[in-house]
Amino acid sequence: MINTIFFDLYGTLAGFSPDRFEIQSKACNKFGYKVTRNGITQGYAIADNLMSEQNQIHPIRNMNIQERENFFSEYQKLILSGDKIKINTETASKIWNYIKKIPYDLACYNDVHSSLKTLKSKGLKLGLISNMNTDGNQLSSKLGLSNYLDFVITSKDVKAEKPHPKIFIKALEKANEKAENCIHIGDQIISDIRGARNAGITPVLIDRDNINNNFKECKKITSLTELSDIIMSFKFGNLD
Repeated sequence: MINTIFFDLYGTLAGFSPDRFEIQSKACNKFGYKVTRNGITQGYAIADNLMSEQNQIHPIRNMNIQERENFFSEYQKLILSGDKIKINTETASKIWNYIKKIPYDLACYNDVHSSLKTLKSKGLKLGLISNMNTDGNQLSSKLGLSNYLDFVITSKDVKAEKPHPKIFIKALEKANEKAENCIHIGDQIISDIRGARNAGITPVLIDRDNINNNFKECKKITSLTELSDIIMSFKFGNLD
């Protein structure tokens, strides 16, 4: 019987405000590049895969200043590749450094609070697993999620990033649950889907931008409002 749901944060429960396209558009316009929302969405999908792969090898959190600069230059190149824009490393670094100066915040998606409230009413335990290098409780409180989440695990708390099993194992310990009793909802195939599966947890992909149309490795949703159907499809005990 599955009675615990873990959630990723960015792309699953919250996004940037202003959003990624608005930030990229502002920065790229300054350097003479015109981008599209679809292109930036596609580019970030590619770039975020690079980030997930990097965190398996040498986490960005542990990089020195130069290593981080080099990584995000490549990251920015991949973002613009979604619009078929090719830039050199120097230009990519300038754009990314400009982006870092643009103020932004995190904001929950419109479907989050009502969906988490419904899941809590069914008696489910809810947890957050995030690669953000920040204090979990502060993060939860800032986003207004403290009343819904039973615990929050971040890479800062565990000194490990998804897809490393360590962060998922810590979440299982916090939940006091076996892996087979849990599912994990996330938007990243490497970090969330394969990371959860490697820890024995059933994954569900949330694809808010419909960029993984042919993905078949696990169940997929485009909104948290679809979780009730997922619950039924997994036959979660008496949660009907």
